[in-house]
Amino acid sequence: MARVPAAERRQELIDAAVTVIAERGVDGATTRRIAEQADAPLATLHYCFSSKELLFSAVFEHISGLYSEVLNSYDVQGDIAADARGLLCAVLDWYVGDPDMTVAIFELISWAQRQDSAKAIMVFDTALATVRSILADAASAAGRAIDLAKLDDLGYIVTVLSDGFAVQWATYGVAGRREVDLTVGALDAWVATHLDPDAGGAPIPSAVVESSSPAASGDGKTPGEPRVVNAFANLVSWVGDD
Repeated sequence: MARVPAAERRQELIDAAVTVIAERGVDGATTRRIAEQADAPLATLHYCFSSKELLFSAVFEHISGLYSEVLNSYDVQGDIAADARGLLCAVLDWYVGDPDMTVAIFELISWAQRQDSAKAIMVFDTALATVRSILADAASAAGRAIDLAKLDDLGYIVTVLSDGFAVQWATYGVAGRREVDLTVGALDAWVATHLDPDAGGAPIPSAVVESSSPAASGDGKTPGEPRVVNAFANLVSWVGDD
């Protein structure tokens, strides 16, 4: 049997750990099960990782790196609203495309919170910082100015919607176009309510806009003026109004 390079064997064990954690949770992911999943001797696992905690830390860092790659591989369009939407869609597609990874992420975040809360916080801080940086680049490419606090809010909305979607996806195992569109629609509703139109952005999808008149809506709008559907407006109102 050909000898497997140490780096390659480590990655195989990390990949196997993701699968076992997704199937059995962190507590059920024994080193023996992980070694069997990787088709490797248990002694090899202990050679590569001196403890289960070190293996899980490596898995944690691997997943965090993949998340950052998904975000950083996005091609900035120079339109803040469209780029926020693009980032959200990229993460949602990643979650749906790899169910084991999605489940393992939240198992490991819970584990990290119990072991070392700073590590769990680091994951979310890194995600927020990455999204914020990409959106700042989008604003710069478009020659637009955007309030830094508003940029932080937009980054938070993108990450919290993607995480909420992932929990639902991991729980029900079903996420079609409708679920993705609803999630993206919530982002569009926030953008329509809180983001300066001069910052750029595509029109709000018809799914979250309806034509209204003063008589019908009682909100004093001009007949035919777009109005964000109340369900979405209520969903994002807690973020804060200008």
